[in-house]
Amino acid sequence: MDSFAGKLAVVTGGGSGMGRELVRQLAAAGCSVATCDVNAVTVAETVELALAGTPDGIDVTGHQCDVADEAQVQRFRDELLAAHAAQYVDLVFANAGIGGGGSFLTDPREVWERTFAIDFWGVYYCARAFLPLLVKSPEGVLVNTSSVNGFWASLGPGVAHTAYSTAKFAVKGFSESLIEDLRMNAPHVRVVLVMPGLVATNIVANSLMAFGVPEADAWAANKGFHDAAPLSAAGAATIILDAVRSGAWRVLVGDDARRLDEYVRANPDDAYDYAKLGMQIPRIRPE
Repeated sequence: MDSFAGKLAVVTGGGSGMGRELVRQLAAAGCSVATCDVNAVTVAETVELALAGTPDGIDVTGHQCDVADEAQVQRFRDELLAAHAAQYVDLVFANAGIGGGGSFLTDPREVWERTFAIDFWGVYYCARAFLPLLVKSPEGVLVNTSSVNGFWASLGPGVAHTAYSTAKFAVKGFSESLIEDLRMNAPHVRVVLVMPGLVATNIVANSLMAFGVPEADAWAANKGFHDAAPLSAAGAATIILDAVRSGAWRVLVGDDARRLDEYVRANPDDAYDYAKLGMQIPRIRPE
């Protein structure tokens, strides 16, 4: 896909972070976009920001949707087709995600399952809803966001991180399993697997607020994460879109993601030996 001009893209989790930047950069490249978020206010802000920098004739629409609810995903699909007077879509970025449910042993089950539902079932429901529309496109691309925690299930010593990591491993496996399926049954459609490292987003604040933490406390917690991240959300979105254009199927976002991937592949038995890992990769998570 050499150009996004004249295409129609779908972006979930477009209310902030990488999702917002994907919407803005796609629209600036001449691509119409339908984006959704569970937060109607922030997704409306994204639409306003994106439209401010778009060429004439580009349409950006915002929709409220909880991707963990299949009925809402289907409603989002139907709304955007009507809003854009479209019969198909060209790109789908299943980007929405949340943190939480760190410990399988001590965290409440409902928190663990809510995190998993957004991070995996949200990707699955989007594939169910939108793959038939990608098949109708002359060239369709499904872009699923996993994480470095999709190949390394940890945040380091003393931090349980099970729900998010489990979901991101599932996204990775699901996406890779689609490669041959698409080759056989829809060869003009491809899947792209995105695995970001630390990116300066609001995921910490959004996750905490989703589970009832007061807004001021959530944003205070987010600041340390945001400030420690070596890559901006805009920079991450640029890497992802460049990879989609180039034809890549596997996208490591950030130098930390590439270093961690290289280490884990080269030293699988030592992947969770933090002393050895730390000597190779001194900053894999914010302190």
